Amino acid sequence: MDDSVTLMSGFRESSGGRLLMHASISCKWTIRSDRAQNAHSEAFNLMRNRKGTLPHIMVVTAEPTPSRLASIALGTGDTDCVYHFALYELQAAVKLLGLTDAADMLAVMVKGKRLKDISDLPLDLAIE
Repeated sequence: MDDSVTLMSGFRESSGGRLLMHASISCKWTIRSDRAQNAHSEAFNLMRNRKGTLPHIMVVTAEPTPSRLASIALGTGDTDCVYHFALYELQAAVKLLGLTDAADMLAVMVKGKRLKDISDLPLDLAIE
């Protein structure tokens, strides 16, 4: 891109070089039940000072308990998506242990696109 096009775009340095906040990604090894909403408050604190469009609110976690994953993935709907570092392995373990309620809960979150594997995160960031 040269200086003959998009002269007034807010992203160009000559037009102020507006900073872009594409996503707020909160990384939590596990999700304590009393702190499940921390990712939301972190994102909202960042958004207060932003300019431009709202960023995606995402959580990356290794939480092994489907009910705690649901507390943040299905909670208030403020989180766009939760990414699990080993979703496929978690699904296999739940199935192997015969935990049908947990398997059903995981299926609901996955089908509703509220819970994805960490491998999906780079492409989701690129296209959203």
